[in-house]
Amino acid sequence: MGMDVYGREPISEVGSYFRNNVWWWRPLWNYCITQYPELTEEVVDGHSNSGDGLDAKNAYQLGKKLQEDIDSGVVAQYEKEYNEYIQSLPLKQCEYCEGTGLRYNQMVVPATGTVPCGSGPTTCNSCSGEGRVKDFATNYPFSVENVQEFSKFLVCSGGFNIW
Repeated sequence: MGMDVYGREPISEVGSYFRNNVWWWRPLWNYCITQYPELTEEVVDGHSNSGDGLDAKNAYQLGKKLQEDIDSGVVAQYEKEYNEYIQSLPLKQCEYCEGTGLRYNQMVVPATGTVPCGSGPTTCNSCSGEGRVKDFATNYPFSVENVQEFSKFLVCSGGFNIW
């Protein structure tokens, strides 16, 4: 799933379209709403493809603020701290094998109610038999480059809608 963000009245090609998959979008939008709630408060549903978005004035101001954060090193520091936090998350018990590292074929032959031969335990394909997996939050990256691209889009978008 991705967030297709379309400029309402773009002044250049850069402001026409911005796209992030959901993994990149959520940390980016979270940064925006955390740092600049006064500019993003009109977006009620920024984490969905519902068409919500910002007007031209707030989009432009948000784009400028993000660029200021990039120029001053605030975004780089945020990226560093965000990545350190993500990397510090402890491994979690695998929900598929319940931490055993083994999965069982639960296939039952309907006519007989029996389990076919060779359907014993196999190595869990979710955790590779380790019984533990990375925290789901590690799937959500954040980078200065992504903020930079969004900032450029915002300044030239004339407002936007998220589809």
